[in-house]
Amino acid sequence: MKKVKEKNEFLEWAKAIGIAILFACGIRFFLFTPIVVDGASMMPTFENGDRVVVDKIGPKLMEYERFDVIVFEAKEDTNYIKRIIGIPGDRIAYENDELFINGERYEEPYLEEYKKALIDNGTLTGDFTLDEFLGELTVPDGYFFVLGDNRRNSTDSRDPSVGFVSKDKILGTAKIVFLPLDNLKIIK
Repeated sequence: MKKVKEKNEFLEWAKAIGIAILFACGIRFFLFTPIVVDGASMMPTFENGDRVVVDKIGPKLMEYERFDVIVFEAKEDTNYIKRIIGIPGDRIAYENDELFINGERYEEPYLEEYKKALIDNGTLTGDFTLDEFLGELTVPDGYFFVLGDNRRNSTDSRDPSVGFVSKDKILGTAKIVFLPLDNLKIIK
C-alpha cells in the first residue's frame, strides 16, 4: 500500500513539473522572451550586455507606435533593437539635430543625455530626409523607419542594408531591462 501511494505521489509531482515546464516554455515562446543587447547603438537607453524582456504578444493585439523600442530580424540569425521614428505615411527629416515628422517638430527626450555629452559641439543626428537615404518621400504601408538612440554609432534605417523595417520582421517591443540589476528599468 505504501509503494502505491509513493508511486502516485511521484506521478503527481512529475505531472506538475511537466505542466510547469510547458507553461514556462509557452510564455517564453509566445508571450515574452529575453534578449541580450549587443553593441552600443541604443546607448544611453540600453548598454551593451543589458538583458531585456521583449513583449511578443502586446504589439500583435495593438499597433506599433512612434517611439516604441522594437526588436526585429535584420537578417537571418541577427536581431536588432531600435526605436520606431516613422510609421506608415510619415515624412521624416532631421535639421540641426531636430526631428521633423510631416513638417512638425518632435521632442526626443531620450536623446538629451547624449546631446549634452557631445564633446565636439556637433550634432548627434546629421541632417537628412527619407528621400536622401531610401529614395522614398514617405514611410511605405506595412513598414517602419527606425533609428538607434546612439545616432552616430548605429546601423539602422539610414543604412540601405537595413532600410525600412517590415512589420512582419518585428519580434516585439522591448519593455524592461532586467539585468544587470543596476540598469533595471521600464522602457517608455
